[in-house]
Amino acid sequence: MATSLSATTPRFTFASPTFQTLYSRLSIPLSLPLPLSSSHFLSDPKTLSSLSRHHRGLLSHCHRHSRGFATRAESENGSEPARHYDFDLFTIGAGSGGVRASRFAANFGASVAVCELPFSTISSDTTGGFGGTCVLRGCVPKKLLVYASNYSHEFEESHGFGWKYDAEPKHDWSTLMANKNAELQRLTGIYKNILKNAGVMLVEGRGKIVDPHTVDVDGKLYSARHIVISVGGRPFIPEIPGSEYAIDSDAALDLPSKPEKIAIVGGGYIAVEFAGIFNGLTSDVHVFIRQKKVLRGFDEEIRDFVAEQMSLRGIEIHTEESPQAIIKSADGSLSLKTNKGTVEGFSHVMFATGRRPNTKNLGLETVGVKMTKNGAIEVDEYSRTSVPSIWAVGDVTDRLNLTPVALMEGGALAKTLFQNEPTKPDYRAVPSAVFSQPPIGQVGLTEEQAIQEYGDVDIFTANFKPLKATISGLPDRVLMKLVVCAKTNKVLGLHMCGEDAAETVQGFAVAVKAGLTKADFDATVGIHPTAAEEFVTMRTPTRKIRKTSEEKIDSGVKAPAGV
Repeated sequence: MATSLSATTPRFTFASPTFQTLYSRLSIPLSLPLPLSSSHFLSDPKTLSSLSRHHRGLLSHCHRHSRGFATRAESENGSEPARHYDFDLFTIGAGSGGVRASRFAANFGASVAVCELPFSTISSDTTGGFGGTCVLRGCVPKKLLVYASNYSHEFEESHGFGWKYDAEPKHDWSTLMANKNAELQRLTGIYKNILKNAGVMLVEGRGKIVDPHTVDVDGKLYSARHIVISVGGRPFIPEIPGSEYAIDSDAALDLPSKPEKIAIVGGGYIAVEFAGIFNGLTSDVHVFIRQKKVLRGFDEEIRDFVAEQMSLRGIEIHTEESPQAIIKSADGSLSLKTNKGTVEGFSHVMFATGRRPNTKNLGLETVGVKMTKNGAIEVDEYSRTSVPSIWAVGDVTDRLNLTPVALMEGGALAKTLFQNEPTKPDYRAVPSAVFSQPPIGQVGLTEEQAIQEYGDVDIFTANFKPLKATISGLPDRVLMKLVVCAKTNKVLGLHMCGEDAAETVQGFAVAVKAGLTKADFDATVGIHPTAAEEFVTMRTPTRKIRKTSEEKIDSGVKAPAGV
């Protein structure tokens, strides 16, 4: 096992010739109130970030080569000897952020261990699995079910292209579940191997912090210089009469049979995605939302458009309805009572009403880690908690709850701790997608956010029937939108709802992140025939919004380029 030094050992005095020389070379006044502990000094991101990379390297070199001297000096003075840790880093939770932080740290030369609960498709206090929410009960299995559900729409589309079927295609739910679960088993094995190949020790069990440098995993203690918490979140079902009959997103991904008629309570991206999944698999789907629109926080125009498209595909959206009770009938069917009445005959009632950080029974209160009211861990800009040796990344911090963001946070943390390269996660222009049907992709600011922040903006939109729909005969449409700063011509936001939206927006996210202007978009040659070319061929603003007044220019419905 590697050894590391705590924040209280070793200690260097400014009278030390080595440090006198070093501080002189760095031009740091010796009167500065710097920590006497070199290990604390060298692990403080704010201190390190003020130094150049060259100076950080000098400090690190001095720190490494002074360890033996410091230990001997303290031993001679009768002080407590330097503490030896089992690991440089111990990670609790092997989801996206935890795996990334652990693997990168190991690649940087740190000794690392990760603990995770045994695998299960449904999370609990005793089950989890290497890979975490995204891989096992989130992004990946959800996307597999989205693929499965898309076929019914594609079968419909195919008729206009000359395809005929002697019988209606039938879907076998058990085949889908078996193949999905086999893929999850494969993926959790891959995540284990990724960590093992990096030299990370895997510990199966539930981790609990007992002091700032010690983790208890099912009765066995492990010490570490740094502890990272990356336990993610869990679905939340509100307590109403009959809530025991409801399912959450974990269970919805692993049902023994397909719902015949399902009520989905919630208007966020999880609710909208599962509505599309079950609708595509021919279930009768009802969505109940407390607000007037789905997807609060998204661009208003996109919200209206996706709700319209969902309705055209047969999803019934009940607006401004709050659930009050679930009632189970003698025949086993469920009724959902809301403030507006009762809807009967459901085989399943699903709550997609949010997720909460999974911080219970981790020992955080005992060691003094500060948390918010909803249980999220409070961290600074470097992901450090209120306890200097404990860090947190991913959904457990409730910052920007996306898998790629957790990966970014984990990678940044590893650099901060083990590369002497203090790195803040960069939350500017983070793209995201909703795998609704049709899907949504977005990056940058919504129209509403841009008006609030910049005042004067130009809005470019294209709302059109895609080429495939001209022959399929289906009422599918695509909405594409650019939000542009009127003063600088910079593209502030880019939004799309339509087939391949996520794939399209991922590419354009590079342009938005780079700060390109509308002129840069206009100068780019499109790929024809695609929907994506609309983003580089929109020339006339749909409306111009100014601080004092709003000028609207009606450009009409725009057809696909070249049509």
